[in-house]
Amino acid sequence: MKVLMLGWELPPHHAGGMGIVCYQMCKNLSYEGIDIEFILPYTADFDIPFMKISAAHHQSVEEVKFAGGVYDTYDYGIINKNTVYGQLDLRQQHDLYAHNVARLVESKEFDIIHAHDWLTFKAGILAKQKTGKPLIVHVHATQYDQSAGNYGNPEVREIEYAGLMMADQIFAISEYVKQTLIREYGIPAGKIQVVHNSMEITSDIDESYNMYRYLEVMKKHGYKVVVNAGRKTIQKGLTHLLEAAKRVIDVNPKTLFLMVGGGEQEEELIQLASHLGISKNVIFEGWINGTGKAWRDTYRIADVFVMPSVSEPFGVAALEAVGYGAPVIVSKQSGVCEVLKNAYKVDFWDTDKMADMILSLTEHNSLARTMWGEGYKEYLNQNWKNSVSIMRNQYNNLSSGVCV
Repeated sequence: MKVLMLGWELPPHHAGGMGIVCYQMCKNLSYEGIDIEFILPYTADFDIPFMKISAAHHQSVEEVKFAGGVYDTYDYGIINKNTVYGQLDLRQQHDLYAHNVARLVESKEFDIIHAHDWLTFKAGILAKQKTGKPLIVHVHATQYDQSAGNYGNPEVREIEYAGLMMADQIFAISEYVKQTLIREYGIPAGKIQVVHNSMEITSDIDESYNMYRYLEVMKKHGYKVVVNAGRKTIQKGLTHLLEAAKRVIDVNPKTLFLMVGGGEQEEELIQLASHLGISKNVIFEGWINGTGKAWRDTYRIADVFVMPSVSEPFGVAALEAVGYGAPVIVSKQSGVCEVLKNAYKVDFWDTDKMADMILSLTEHNSLARTMWGEGYKEYLNQNWKNSVSIMRNQYNNLSSGVCV
């Protein structure tokens, strides 16, 4: 079985979690004998032996990052008049990728087209039209999610809808996403297959010390550390977390909040922390590579991990946190709830309850240890084996002409 995989990023050249998920998913598909060629919008060196990686066109990683990506849909459709070094805006990136993929497929052999999220959907549609091969679109997030339950960028939403309608099969990373596609996009339920994400943690990084030396010292003086890691955007519900933090700190001033990740909302969050009078208890860390030691140390320093997203298609960060030893609190509006039962779950807007949950886990060590221990068992059970089996079966069905 040969699969043409269309994606926007792979580690170490990636902006968020989707690149890591695609890497791990493809690795596990290769174990099942799936022959993958992954088409990216940039050229770079990769040490990935289990699949072929090709560039749709010759441009650097920096050019693609400048133009934005799957997470920066608010930029799509804006022509940047201050472009430097010949770099392209996001609309041009998307159209150029689609055009070049359509040209490349004429000389390639494959059985299935598998496209990840909106920036690759147009390319997938054109590849299907050129070759007649079945198209699978894999939905990691929608405009509904990224705009925190609103309509989002209408141009991007139109691209999403076209991809969903033209697809022969849709993979949704959670039942939460499936229901979003049914409710918000009018997609028939029978066309959508839920394929949960997983998260494999590697052991090839030095874990003998933690880079957050200051926080280690503070913990020795009785402080607790509450961590959030992810993009600082409206989707992630971080204003609600800061409001809950205010209530926690009022009860226990020896609580520190570490917020890691880049995003357009960072300045607003810093100002909000100041307005709430909790700046000395909140540490803002910028973007950190999701495959490096600093990222892992973020989880290792946590006494509690909180993911208060307004709309979270899955939330692999919560799985990572459990994998590195932290009990977690997640919003009920997240797909990870479907696989992680031993976690506190709260509506993103219920900041009083969120604060109570944080206090209960930071003040009662036995409760925190028990919740983490049971959650860790679920983390171990949530591996790629079942998801890859579902994908392989769907590949076989589509390539043989079976209607699913």
